[in-house]
Amino acid sequence: MSRYYDYLYIIATIAFTVYGQLILKWRIAKYGSLPQELEEKIRFLFSLLADPLILSGFVAAFVASLAWMAAMTKFELSHAYPFMSLNFVIVLLLSGWLLSEPITFAKVIGVAMIVSGTIVAANG
Repeated sequence: MSRYYDYLYIIATIAFTVYGQLILKWRIAKYGSLPQELEEKIRFLFSLLADPLILSGFVAAFVASLAWMAAMTKFELSHAYPFMSLNFVIVLLLSGWLLSEPITFAKVIGVAMIVSGTIVAANG
């Protein structure tokens, strides 16, 4: 098997992580803000767990963890981890497109700095 196939574990980690973040934000936004009262907070959070799409976000996070464990068997952490900065880029772009969240110049610069720093650290 080609070494390039090993990168599928990293790609799967990124894809499932991004899916989980986006689906959670999208569905939770449909329910409104977290209530102030403790009892209401607990009831609210448990009602979120009844939403199948929210549950799919948790499943995605679990699958991302499994893919990451597989990636750790193939790569050194210092090589694989910098790829996780792609999560910032993808979430920023997709949250703007799918969730209509504003993509500001400051956010773009911030993400660019994270990615640049990650590249420098990975090569250092």
